This record gives sequence, structure tokens and C-alpha cells, in this order.
Amino acid sequence: MKWTDSLDIAIELYEAHPDIDPKSINFVDLRNMVTQLKGFEDSPNRCGERILEAIQMAWIEEVE
Repeated sequence: MKWTDSLDIAIELYEAHPDIDPKSINFVDLRNMVTQLKGFEDSPNRCGERILEAIQMAWIEEVE
């Protein structure tokens, strides 16, 4: 997975962290959680606020 795979990342986060409310997570923690996912193979430095926001929104949709 790469940073642009926001839906795939959101699904993986939902499965890996079902007890976390994605509405309450900050971007620093979200970035760290994404980089620790199995199958994530992108540079941590290629991530920006817009990408994290897209991932967070997709994760919120997965929860709902």
C-alpha cells in the first residue's frame, strides 16, 4: 500500500484497531499507525495533511 491508497489503508486500520474512534485520533498518531501497517510500503515523508485527512474520512466511513 501507498499513501494514495486511502480506502485500503482505512480498511486495514479499521481491522487492526476496532476499538479506536477515528474521529478522535490526531494526525501524528494516524501517520504512525499507517506506517506500521503490514503491507504499507511507502516513504513516511511522502505524507501530508490532505492525505491523512482522506484516510481519516475513509476510516470514519468504514466505522459507520
